[in-house]
Amino acid sequence: MSFPPIENCRFLTGPTGSGKTAAGVELAQKTGAEIISMDSMALYRGMDIGTAKPAALERAAVPHHLIDVLGPHEEYSVAQYVAAAHERAAEIRARGREVLFVGGTPLYLKALLRGLFKGPPADATFRRQLEEEARRHEPGRLHQRLAQVDPASAERLHPNDTRRIIRALEVYEKTGEPMSDWQQHFNRLPEETGNRVYVLDWPRHELNERIDRRVNAMFAAGLVEEVRGLMALEPPLSRTARQAVGYREVIEHLEGVRGLDGTIALVKQHTRQLAKRQGTWFRSLPESRYVAMGGRLAEGTRRLV
Repeated sequence: MSFPPIENCRFLTGPTGSGKTAAGVELAQKTGAEIISMDSMALYRGMDIGTAKPAALERAAVPHHLIDVLGPHEEYSVAQYVAAAHERAAEIRARGREVLFVGGTPLYLKALLRGLFKGPPADATFRRQLEEEARRHEPGRLHQRLAQVDPASAERLHPNDTRRIIRALEVYEKTGEPMSDWQQHFNRLPEETGNRVYVLDWPRHELNERIDRRVNAMFAAGLVEEVRGLMALEPPLSRTARQAVGYREVIEHLEGVRGLDGTIALVKQHTRQLAKRQGTWFRSLPESRYVAMGGRLAEGTRRLV
């Protein structure tokens, strides 16, 4: 199953710490919209402080969707998110409301705007055969095989990335076409979808100051205790949840890797790096409309409607 681009939606995005939540509530109220979260970590129950989820008053003011839908031990794919987002959007429209996506997970944003090629279902027998072939032969054997049928994917994938190489070979085996061709189709800019993408754009020094203040506030609000409680859960945190910025560093702190002051400084550093990577993603999307921010958040959000 594959998913086409979603249509006729507003998107409010931007780097972490840019004020998306407050601006999203204001925009939703002005346009009669309901909000679908576009944040991969806000999906998890119990991960509240470190994800800066909308507060109770914000959720009461505007309906929010795809928040707190997973246990912290669960994994969640991009395809699962896109499927759920399409379903929620259809439900919102059936109520006569507009759809507003708010969040900063770039992969979710691109999958919604461009569509997503999910590909054929997994074939366990075929995969076992390739895994056995990889064990019996010299390193790089599967990568060489992929290069013969899908050179573009082979160029993109590391020879040791056996799992993704096997998936690319599986797609070719089942569809008769290279996975790179399928992905190129789904990555192509749609001609007209009616989507509007707003990116909150702060001067770098102001964004860094906002990030530092937010990280300080998270630790003051009890981030360490939140993570301590999550680590005590059974089943344990998923790999995805453990790697979230803020959670990964606090887990290391609780395991004795570094002290609290050093942990806070590292979370700030990693959050600023995350914001920079997000900015690179947003600049790669030509439909992005940048909203100049600075000073008071409300002054920037007036330009969204």
